[in-house]
Amino acid sequence: MNKAKILIVEDDSAISNLIATTLETQGYQYHVAKTGVAALLEAASYSPDVVILDLGLPDMDGVDIIKKVRGWSNLPIIVVSARNEDSDKVSALDAGADDYLTKPFSVDELLARLRVALRRVRYDSQKLKEESSVYMNGDLKIDYAAGCVYVGDKEIHLTPIEYKLLCLLAKNTGKVLTHNYILKEVWGNALASDTPSLRVFMATLRKKIEPVPSEPKYIQTHIGVGYRMLRV
Repeated sequence: MNKAKILIVEDDSAISNLIATTLETQGYQYHVAKTGVAALLEAASYSPDVVILDLGLPDMDGVDIIKKVRGWSNLPIIVVSARNEDSDKVSALDAGADDYLTKPFSVDELLARLRVALRRVRYDSQKLKEESSVYMNGDLKIDYAAGCVYVGDKEIHLTPIEYKLLCLLAKNTGKVLTHNYILKEVWGNALASDTPSLRVFMATLRKKIEPVPSEPKYIQTHIGVGYRMLRV
């Protein structure tokens, strides 16, 4: 029996039943909330490991729920929504969502995204204080204390910006980071005109850490939205 607890926030009974049945067949525990108010109460009382959240609820916008939960918790939130514009995805991810899946969706993809979120939960619960620990992901190693990066046994020399980008992605492994979020964290601003510079730095970083830069296994691009460090 899978001990992970999932909170489904969805007012459409057909979709919530589909998600619930899918989770049940995989051995997950779950609760269902059909309103924003109920979702916030369940998030606080049920202590779920992951929230699967629809944005179009009858009493509250899902983005507002994300913001409220982020005020007291870092639990993974996977948005499942019919809103498919990049601006909707960016708004939800900037508010603190970890992932975004557009309806109609495949249950296999939902389960894959859920596994990514749960791996992040397990990793976060095991890691030591970030600044004094060593990050390991496949052949990639970051020694935060020494400020060194290795791929296999080879030390990789990064520029200060490349190192900041890599550390930001590594410390949010499994989470989609928007262009705006990365620009604010690394450069201190979020001007849209700076996005091309971000793409250039990301390309040079990939050349240094990816075995095949044209087929990256560490840094995944979400076109029009941002980037994500994958757990290898």
